[in-house]
Amino acid sequence: MHDEQLTIDSISERQREVLRIVIQEFVQTAQPVGSAGIVGRYDLGVSPATIRNDLAALERMGLLTHPHTSAGRVPTDLGYRFFVHYLLASLDLTPEEKNAIRHQFHHTPAEVEQWLRTGTAVLARTAQSAAVATAPRTIRCTFKHMELVHIQGTKVLLVLVLQEGAVKQQLLDVDQPIEQVELSRISNELNDQLAGLDSSGVTASTARLTPFAAQVAGLAAEAMQRLEQHAGGVVFRDGLAEVLSAPEFAEGENARRIVRVLEEPGLIEQIAAGLPGDAVHVVIAGDGRYDELRDVSLVLSRYGVSDRVSGLLGVIGPVRMRYGRTIGAVRFVSDLVSEKMEEMYGS
Repeated sequence: MHDEQLTIDSISERQREVLRIVIQEFVQTAQPVGSAGIVGRYDLGVSPATIRNDLAALERMGLLTHPHTSAGRVPTDLGYRFFVHYLLASLDLTPEEKNAIRHQFHHTPAEVEQWLRTGTAVLARTAQSAAVATAPRTIRCTFKHMELVHIQGTKVLLVLVLQEGAVKQQLLDVDQPIEQVELSRISNELNDQLAGLDSSGVTASTARLTPFAAQVAGLAAEAMQRLEQHAGGVVFRDGLAEVLSAPEFAEGENARRIVRVLEEPGLIEQIAAGLPGDAVHVVIAGDGRYDELRDVSLVLSRYGVSDRVSGLLGVIGPVRMRYGRTIGAVRFVSDLVSEKMEEMYGS
C-alpha cells in the first residue's frame, strides 16, 4: 500500500537500513539493487531470503519499485522523500571542504554578483549537478544618503544612495536655477531628516519639508518603492553539462525540461514561495504539484539580509541525488553568502 503518511515507526530498523542501502547504491550506480548485492557488500547478519522479504515489504509500502527487466529494486519518489525526511545522516561538509570554500570566497571581489557566481560554481562542483542562484530582490529599502548637484540652467541631478548598496540617479527640471550652495543645504537637511527611514517613512516626512525638499523626498520614496517591487530575475547558473550527463537526462525531452527549470527564475521563485530564510527546502519530483519537475529534484535556500534583501540559491538535478551532501553544501554556501551581505549592508 502506498502511504504518503508513512513515519519512521512504519518500518523496522532493518528495513530502514535496507532502504538506506538501496538508495545509496542506486544514487552511485543508477542500477537496480538486488538482495544478493546487499548481502555481498553489507553485513546485516541475515540471509538473502530475509533481505528479499524486506525489499518486498518496502515495495508494498510504495518506497521501492522494480523495473520489469530486473529483479533488483529502485527507490520511488516517496522512497526518496522518506529517506530525506527520516534517514539522512550528517548533512555537514567536512571541515577541509568548508575551509576550501571559505578560501574561494575570500579571494572573490566584494560584489554580490561575484559571490553568486562563486557560489553556483562551488555548488555545482560539490553536488556534481547544476546550481542556480537568483539575483537578490530588495525587500525593504532604507535611505542612507543623497546629493543634489547643479548641472546647468534649471537642471539638477538627484543622486540617491540606499543602505542596501543601490545608487539611483534622476535628472530634475526646476522652475528656476538653484545655486549649488542652496542645493547642498537642502541635501544636508534631507539627509538629517530621512537617514534610516524606509520608503513609507520618507513619504510621511514630506509633510514637514519645504515644497522643493518635499518634491525631492517624494522622488526618493518612489525610487525606493520601485526597487522594493522589482523581483530579482537575473539568474546565475553553473554545472549544466554535469547534470545533462546523468542518464536520466539522456532523453531529449527530459534534458529540455531541466534546462527550462534552470532558465525560468519565476518557476523557482514560485516553488520557494514562503520558504523561511533559515531553511533548506527539498522538492522531489515536483512534490506532486509541478508536472514539469517530475524527473527533477531541487534543494533550495534563501540567502540575504533578514527583511532587507533576499535571493535564492541551490542545486537542480535528477531525483537520484546525493541529498545529504547537497543539502549540506546548499546550507553552507547560502549561509556564507548571507554573512558576506551582512558585512556589506549591515544587520
